[in-house]
Amino acid sequence: MTTPDPAQLNSARAQAVALSLQEDIGSGDITARLIPADVTASARVITREEAVIAGREWVEEVFRQVDPTVTLTWACQDGDRVTADDTLFTAEGNARSLLTAERCALNWLQSLSGVATRCRHYADRVAHTSVRLLDTRKTLPGLRLAQKYAVTCGGCHNHRIGLYDAFLIKENHIAACDSIANAVAEAHRIAPGRPVEVETENLDEFRQALDAGADIVMLDEFSLDDMRTAVAENNGRARIEASGGITETTLVPIAETGVDYISLGTLTKDLKAVDLSLRLNM
Repeated sequence: MTTPDPAQLNSARAQAVALSLQEDIGSGDITARLIPADVTASARVITREEAVIAGREWVEEVFRQVDPTVTLTWACQDGDRVTADDTLFTAEGNARSLLTAERCALNWLQSLSGVATRCRHYADRVAHTSVRLLDTRKTLPGLRLAQKYAVTCGGCHNHRIGLYDAFLIKENHIAACDSIANAVAEAHRIAPGRPVEVETENLDEFRQALDAGADIVMLDEFSLDDMRTAVAENNGRARIEASGGITETTLVPIAETGVDYISLGTLTKDLKAVDLSLRLNM
């Protein structure tokens, strides 16, 4: 499993925030011009519901790009649980700047906190097991690194970041290479040291992947009995990941089979933003 490189994450954050500001502000915030240019104010951001926070650095980047003289004071850290009406942060500075930055800052914070909150809900449900819950590449376009960061704030873990940092050999790759063994051998040849995972659809394919030397074997929509069989036969030779059609109902029984990982597209693709509010004091 991999995590975003910090430099890559910082660059992606700055670019994504710049795009979000450009689409919102465009040629200028005409409503903010109703306020005299020299007026200062303070603002308080609260949450209207329980949540797990993620996205502080995105908020800070928004205000940095809009007006670096605005001062933010945080009452929470990324990964913290908060309850309804809690203050998340206060901001002080030019009133125009506070109102211009408001929506973009809250969009980032509510969205990434929504991911973290969902992840914490799932992680808490399997905390009695040793399984790790993984995200997938089912992320919102352009927001992958941000969402994968938020996943970790919620107590879950990152799968591969993209198509470049780990192999995931699926049915079509196997067909093109003629066999699981050929596909795994070729993966080890062209990128030694990169993790090699094979998606399997039955126990026979699982055994082929083990014999081929896969680092991780994915069990795609296996029954619980077949998962238990795979875990017993594996005996530490590879790491085992369960995936495919996993729901809140099936999550805990799957975790209790002894698999190492469970991957869930819902951690990032089924996003429900947290309800936040900014209150301005002149």
